[in-house]
Amino acid sequence: MATVDLALPGSDSDRARLGTRFLVYPQPPFVAGYERPEVIWLASPPGEIGPGPSSRRMYVVDPRAPKEPYGFPYLPPFAAATAPPAAPGPDGHFDHLPVDTREFLAAHVFACAHRVLDICEGYAGQKIPWFFAPTYDRLEIVPRIPWNNAHSGFGFLEMGEDDKRDEPFPYAINFDAIAHEMGHLALLGAIGTPTPGRTSVEFLAYHEANADFLSLLGLLHFDSALDRILRRTRGNLLIANELDRFAETGEERQIRVLSHSLRLADVGMEVHDLSKPFAGALFDTLLEAFQSLLAERGLARFDLGEVEDVRAELSTEEIEEQLSLSREDYEPMHYAMKSALSEARDLVGAALARSWLRLGADELSFVEAAEALLMALDDGRGRWLTGRMEQNFRWRGIL
Repeated sequence: MATVDLALPGSDSDRARLGTRFLVYPQPPFVAGYERPEVIWLASPPGEIGPGPSSRRMYVVDPRAPKEPYGFPYLPPFAAATAPPAAPGPDGHFDHLPVDTREFLAAHVFACAHRVLDICEGYAGQKIPWFFAPTYDRLEIVPRIPWNNAHSGFGFLEMGEDDKRDEPFPYAINFDAIAHEMGHLALLGAIGTPTPGRTSVEFLAYHEANADFLSLLGLLHFDSALDRILRRTRGNLLIANELDRFAETGEERQIRVLSHSLRLADVGMEVHDLSKPFAGALFDTLLEAFQSLLAERGLARFDLGEVEDVRAELSTEEIEEQLSLSREDYEPMHYAMKSALSEARDLVGAALARSWLRLGADELSFVEAAEALLMALDDGRGRWLTGRMEQNFRWRGIL
C-alpha cells in the first residue's frame, strides 16, 4: 500500500486552501526513476471532489464488465453495472489508495485529466468550456477498457491498455497519454469544432501537435520530472531524454518524438506525420527560451542561438560532449536551471493557450495558428522570444 503522511501545520481552513491530494506517476512506473508516484494537489478543497472521483467538471465510471469504446451513436452516460467508486479518505484526500487497485486507477486518471485542464485554463487566463456543452455539463472518464488505444470525444475520455507488454498495461497510468487526450478536449473547447465540410487536414494535424506538446508541458509541472530531466541531461536538453518523447511505453520506446529536424516538405499528409514540424517548432522555441535564460543568468557557457543551427553543425556525440556540463559543475546550478526551465515552460505554454483564443476552427491553417502564437507571445512576457519563434516556424516551412 502506498500512503503518504503529510502533517501540515495550521488550521483546517488553511490546509484546505492547498486543495485535494492525489498520487500520480509523472511517467509510467516501468520507466527508471519514476517507480513511485508523486503527491500532487488539485485546486478543489477536500470535500468538493466526491466518490468516483467526481467534480463539477468531470466524473469517473468504472464498468464492471468489459465495454466497447464509445462512438456515435453509443455515447455517455454509461448505464450498465459499475465497480464501487474510488472514495476519499476521512480527510477528503485520495492519496491513501493502494497503487495496485482499480480505485487507484480511477483516481489516477481523474487527477491527471483535472491537472491538465487546470494547466490549460491557467495559461489561457480563463475557463475553457467543454465543446460538448450544453448536452453534457461534465466529462465522463472510463479508466480502463480492453482496447489498445485511448481516445476522447463527445462527452468522454476512455483509456485502453498497452497490450504489447508481457501483461496489458493501462494507459490510465500513462500521464502522457491522458494529457494528449485532454489537450484535444481543451483545444476543442477553446476554438470549437469546424462546420461540417470545413475541416482542413491542417486543423487535424494542428490538434495532434498541440496535444503532444501539452503532454510535454504537463510533464514539466512535476517537480520530480524537472529534477530527473535536468540531472540526467545536466541542462543539455538537446540530448535524448523523456522530455521530447510522447506516450512513453518503455525505456527508449515511445510513440512520437518532438526533438527532430523535420520540415513541412519532409512529411506526408497523414495527420500525425503532418503534425511533426509544428510540434517541432514549439519544442525548439521552448529549448531556445531555456538556453537564452541560462545565458542571461550566467548559467551556460554560451547561448545556443538557434537550435536548428546546432543540430545542423554538430553530431549527437558532439552535442553531448560540447554542451553537457560535468556533474561537479552542474550540481551547484541545479535549482537555478530548474527555475529557468519552469519559466521557459510557462512563457511558451501561455502563448500557446492564449493563441487558441485568436483562432476559429473552420479551415484552420498552420499559417494562421503560427501567426496567432506569435501575436500571443508578443502580447505577453515572452515578447523577447518572438523573433526566435518566428524563425523556427520559417525554418520548418510553416511561415
